[in-house]
Amino acid sequence: MEFIVKTFEELTGKEVYEILKARAEIFLMEQNIMYLDMDNIDYDSLHCFMMEEGRVKAYLRAFYENREQEAVRIGRVLSIEHGKGYGKGLMERSIPVICEKMNTKKLVMDAQKYAIAFYEKFQFEVTSPEFMEEGILHVKMERSLQ
Repeated sequence: MEFIVKTFEELTGKEVYEILKARAEIFLMEQNIMYLDMDNIDYDSLHCFMMEEGRVKAYLRAFYENREQEAVRIGRVLSIEHGKGYGKGLMERSIPVICEKMNTKKLVMDAQKYAIAFYEKFQFEVTSPEFMEEGILHVKMERSLQ
């Protein structure tokens, strides 16, 4: 399994295609979330993903939440095959790289409620009550890096 970290400009056409295909497979097909995935944030994101045999197996993107660059938001977290450790491996490898390359004070995310325990394993803490986003219960989570 190859772990890859690239800015949007560094991604190949095939990598962009495979990332969008994986995101559609999970968020549109599996979770039935109807939204415009191409939201222009990808251009300013750091893309972390794991590939095997030309397919994206796990993916996330990280981008500055505000101009002050005090927080980096992690989003579009996915694993194509559940229960195989791809998500865990992705998080374990991505967090140090994000911290190094983006030099931030904290990581933030909107996590689906069912995944809270997963993110807590990486020192994320719930910081909000539950809220509905795209028909799925979410919470805000963050991890301080100071």
